[in-house]
Amino acid sequence: MRRNRSASGLRISRRLATLEGKLFLCVVLDLYSKLVIGWSMHHRQDRQMVIRAVEMATWQRQGDWSVILHSDRGSQFTSADYQRFLNHNTLVCSMSAVGHCGDNAACEGFFGQLKRERVGHQSYRTRDEARADLFDYIERLHNPRMRRRVARQDLKFSALSKPSVEMG
Repeated sequence: MRRNRSASGLRISRRLATLEGKLFLCVVLDLYSKLVIGWSMHHRQDRQMVIRAVEMATWQRQGDWSVILHSDRGSQFTSADYQRFLNHNTLVCSMSAVGHCGDNAACEGFFGQLKRERVGHQSYRTRDEARADLFDYIERLHNPRMRRRVARQDLKFSALSKPSVEMG
């Protein structure tokens, strides 16, 4: 059974240090599947980086229903450009109240896992080296693992929805 996406989380990570300078990663996380459906990296934490990540997520959206996009209250997310982009793409803005960091728990969980499994053990010479490693982590480790998890959940769900006795 295929479920429609209805909610996503958006978060900019803490910076990743390289010998060349800092690099920020912004992700859009599907809250049902935990897939990273959009991401962007840049040496500056700005609204254009956020818009690029959300743009990537909208390219993958199947259907034209409204999607709730949750974020914190950072200036990138409250900017007029970002709000216009959301409205133009049928995205509903949701923001946590000031001081309620638990609202972004799904994205914080992803970044904690990223740190434990990859970037916490690495030192990067250049931003390009960090970008390549982050791409590898998201597309070759994290997303395939989450797809397998969703497939297992769907199998369990379909087994529960089958009748236990055939009716004639």
